Amino acid sequence: MTSMLPDEIAGSPEPVTPTSMASEDNTLGANPKLKTRQRLLNGLHRIASSPSLTRMGRPRASSLGSRRVGKGSMSCVSLNSPTYGQCFADGTTPHLRGPLSRPPAVPSNTPVPQDDHDIPIRLVGAEQPTLNPAGQTSIRVPSDIRPSSRGTPLEATKATEIVNQKQRNIRFWDDTPVEIRMEILRYLTPKEMVRCSRVSKSWNKMCFDGQLWANLDVSAYYRDITVEALVKIIVAAGPFLRDLNLRGCIQLKNAWPSEADRISSVCRNLVNICVEDCRIDRSALHLLLVRNPSLVHVDMAALTTTVTNATVKILARSCPNVEFLDVSFCKRVNSRALRYVVASCPKLRDLRVGHLGGFDNQDLMLEIFKANTLERLILANCATLTDASLKALVHGEDPEIDVLTDLPIVPPRKLKHLDLSRCRGLSEAGIKALAHNVPDLEGLQLSHCTHLGDDAILEVLRTTPLLTHLDLEELENLTNNFLIELSKAPCAANLEHLNLSYCDKLGDAGLLPLLKSCPNLRSLDIDNTRVSDLSMMEICNQARKRGYGNTLPKFGMRVAVFDCGNVTWAGIREVLYNNSHVPRFAGADLSKTPDQSFSPLSSSSFSSLSPSESSSGTCTPVALPSPAPPLEIPLAIYPNEIVQLKCFYGFQMTVDEHTKRVLRGDLASAIRLERKWADFMISTEEAGTGGAGVRRRRRRAREAEMLFNADDDDEGTYGPAGLAPLGRRRRARSGGNCVVM
Repeated sequence: MTSMLPDEIAGSPEPVTPTSMASEDNTLGANPKLKTRQRLLNGLHRIASSPSLTRMGRPRASSLGSRRVGKGSMSCVSLNSPTYGQCFADGTTPHLRGPLSRPPAVPSNTPVPQDDHDIPIRLVGAEQPTLNPAGQTSIRVPSDIRPSSRGTPLEATKATEIVNQKQRNIRFWDDTPVEIRMEILRYLTPKEMVRCSRVSKSWNKMCFDGQLWANLDVSAYYRDITVEALVKIIVAAGPFLRDLNLRGCIQLKNAWPSEADRISSVCRNLVNICVEDCRIDRSALHLLLVRNPSLVHVDMAALTTTVTNATVKILARSCPNVEFLDVSFCKRVNSRALRYVVASCPKLRDLRVGHLGGFDNQDLMLEIFKANTLERLILANCATLTDASLKALVHGEDPEIDVLTDLPIVPPRKLKHLDLSRCRGLSEAGIKALAHNVPDLEGLQLSHCTHLGDDAILEVLRTTPLLTHLDLEELENLTNNFLIELSKAPCAANLEHLNLSYCDKLGDAGLLPLLKSCPNLRSLDIDNTRVSDLSMMEICNQARKRGYGNTLPKFGMRVAVFDCGNVTWAGIREVLYNNSHVPRFAGADLSKTPDQSFSPLSSSSFSSLSPSESSSGTCTPVALPSPAPPLEIPLAIYPNEIVQLKCFYGFQMTVDEHTKRVLRGDLASAIRLERKWADFMISTEEAGTGGAGVRRRRRRAREAEMLFNADDDDEGTYGPAGLAPLGRRRRARSGGNCVVM
């Protein structure tokens, strides 16, 4: 037997291994003979479960082909994987023998010893793994964290790196279309765009793109911008520029001589231009007017030396589409030059020529009468305006007179706003010419026309039902009868703004009926008049009629009553109380209040039961009243509109603070302020001046003491019927002094 063992060993082509023994049973197949290098790598792979060795293109070591028969190894366990079922079990059996070891493969007929080391171990709580057809018992490292090795293609890795590189180098702003970038930059203010232009050259080019400057208004920040930057913006935005507002840009005074031709050559699409008080050069202004024939809105006010009659004539020849023209305070312009503008601009709607001269000439007025296109005419402070000129504006020249009405037969004027303030040359005869000829009039200003009285103005007001703005400041001849007749006029329902300041003869008698007839009144100036606290109470009454709501209050009426001697602190307090007071019934709808009343069960309900029912305890159930629905918590209620008051300067600070609290909805603190201020004013009025209040308090204290300690025998201290002077009944006397007894 000993001789046979070396022969068998020598005759065998390869050593006996578990793999070869398993091949005899044809269960796992035969493996080729492993060379030295392969056998070494196979051992290393089994000892250290490195994922890099599995990628080197070498055959994996089989757990059954290992020569190790002793204790099992856990090198096949990969800690990077969340599952470990395949590491502790293979495809042959779900058991582990011994201390986590696998016994060597033996023939099926060989008995297996059962000792402590060979007790099968089953994983508790783990599912039984399924058979892997490839016989793999180790877990591969995930591909996303698996390192690259020799001999493996890197196309997938390179593609991933390229995608990551693109994500890191993405340039969102540069890849955005130009149109979207321009639309984003439109949300910036001009000042912010100038600051952003300093970021880089590309940003500078973007921020000064003409598409962003189609509307250039530098009146709000002209002090904070330099001449070079302003000129650069105008030149860059020239082809796109439509609205140019250079009001107050005095820093361009020295730049106009050198930059006038450059600016006017690029700005050829202007529609609206405003150079009021700009100190623009005359030649530059002429170039802008000549090279922009599409101008519609032209504002050249307060250019006393730049604008002349020649400038107005150039405007008339070059800009036939003008609808708005303002040449107020241009002393070198007169009515003769304006006649060309009215004749050459058929679309002219708004003409403002205040503080100009030459209106004693009727040529301009006759031209305006022929055109009949003006809707707003500002003739404020035109001292040369006379009654004849105003009649020519309204009636024309030699109109036909109606025999029945004695009125000129002329087409009505389209005027909506007429300003004749400070035209001291006008009288009642000229104002009466407006009656029956301006039916669309909405605003009329006649302040400081001291020669006007009640009759002339009332005749005009009776024929202007659409009037909303009326300015009659400092007309000393107006009386309360004028206000009473105004309250009956058709325009009273639409009147919103009324100025009666410095009308000394007006008082409560005329103002009270007017306030009741003007529900839409928003602004009322009655300072330096004879109104009193009664008018203040009526103003509060009209404000209460505008209702209450759940939104924060807002200003509904502005009232100016400073320097009104008859308006006391009590009238001011009435306004404060009205602004912060909300009545209990405000916002309540009593018709929707749930009816919670019900009739309780009476004793007759129980007495009507039969004795059997009552003795047996069975009775007919009685329908109980349903519980009342839960009451809703009411929302906060505020006045819809409050009164904005302008009063005596000693009370104004308190009024302003009270108004702030009401506007932010803090009515409780506003009420406290009003009460504290009222207590202070009462104590101040009681104290008086010169010690009058002290004497008054002492007198009242003496009278109270006399009533308390009055002598019963003193009949003079009591009035008739035994009453004390303040209404106290005389006390009955007791004792032995009764005459009857």
